[in-house]
Amino acid sequence: MGRSRMTPNAGTSHAYDDGTRRTEILQTAASIIATSGLRTSLQEIADAAGILPGSLYHHFDSKEAILVELLHRYHEDLDRIADEAQSRLNDPDFHPAFDQIADLCKAIAQCSVTHRAALQMSFYEGPSSNHELTVLAARRPTALLQSMLETLRAARWSGYLRSDVDLAVLAERIVQTMLQIGLDVIRGNASSDKSAALLCRILLEGLAAGSPTDEQLDASAAFLAADAVVRSWTDGADAEADDKAAHVRAIARTEFGKKGYEVTTVRDIASAAGMGTGTVYRLIGSKDQLLAAIMQSFGEKVAMGWSEVLASDSSSVEKLDALSWINTNAMDRFADEFRIQLAWMRQSPPDTPNPGWLFTKRVRQMKALLSEGITSGEISIDSPSNDLLARSVICVGWIPESILRQVGTRASLLCVRDTSLRGVVVTRS
Repeated sequence: MGRSRMTPNAGTSHAYDDGTRRTEILQTAASIIATSGLRTSLQEIADAAGILPGSLYHHFDSKEAILVELLHRYHEDLDRIADEAQSRLNDPDFHPAFDQIADLCKAIAQCSVTHRAALQMSFYEGPSSNHELTVLAARRPTALLQSMLETLRAARWSGYLRSDVDLAVLAERIVQTMLQIGLDVIRGNASSDKSAALLCRILLEGLAAGSPTDEQLDASAAFLAADAVVRSWTDGADAEADDKAAHVRAIARTEFGKKGYEVTTVRDIASAAGMGTGTVYRLIGSKDQLLAAIMQSFGEKVAMGWSEVLASDSSSVEKLDALSWINTNAMDRFADEFRIQLAWMRQSPPDTPNPGWLFTKRVRQMKALLSEGITSGEISIDSPSNDLLARSVICVGWIPESILRQVGTRASLLCVRDTSLRGVVVTRS
């Protein structure tokens, strides 16, 4: 399949603006997939582009060919941003360390918004029958991570970052956080630049006005409450080990987590479970009912943690820390559910109601918590809006899964503390 290539100097905002019919189809496909998800059909893309499906086949021989091209352009943009960041590091003119990091963050955020469809594909495995799509969906932004690492090294050499910070982990955390801005609920109505600048400041300077120690945070009532909830999640976990319906739910959870809810069929689940499709329907009802059963349990567990933490006799900073412990363990125990939930964090979700982690409610709770902390002087941050601040703090309360798998839950918590709470800069500006 022939692919049109972007020029090296093409800006992120022009990734789909070279004027060709092929690119117009890609732009249409990207827009629909970004809002409706990977369930989008070729017929829907053709209708939105104002052409017949037969005409679409003159440019792409399948839906997978469109997805491959979208992923290629996304990775080309990420690589271009990495190259430009390298060039800026070699610029003889002086640029403050924060500005260097923030400029790179803004470029990543803008790219993630432009390529929201490709970003969503990167959360899941591509169809196993299309090797190129599977490889592209799983590809890490290696060049971008390296450029962020070198930008952070330059910041440390200039005296901006503490010497004890693991820069490789920090680079991963910053890059993955900026990519999350492509999920519209993270930034709300704010621009990608404003969202990136605020998230960058939180991760570098921290939210806490003071510098609470690990010992102090570990001993807080909020953390002890969070830890008790986390331990309770294992209770009765094997009670239904021999239940066929529980077996189907476990298989479906894995399939939904790998491929995404929208493109996984009951036939896929039945095949993976070694059962007939009719048997699966009798055990679990519809696919929507199966999803609800899986996500209700996840949502209830996380909600219990949030409720216990927010009701504890602790400071706002201690509660933020304890919520991060809930989130870190939720990611560790329920990674599939978290990936399933990502599909509902688009601006225009699928027809199925929000199945688990009630984001709007969490934003309200976070606004109240942050307002309390800012009023008391425990939290110090300059934000363009309370809504954006709440969404941003929720975002940084989840450690990227790549870091969690690398270092484990405890070290992940310490990473969250060092970034979003205490900050990693030598002096607070």
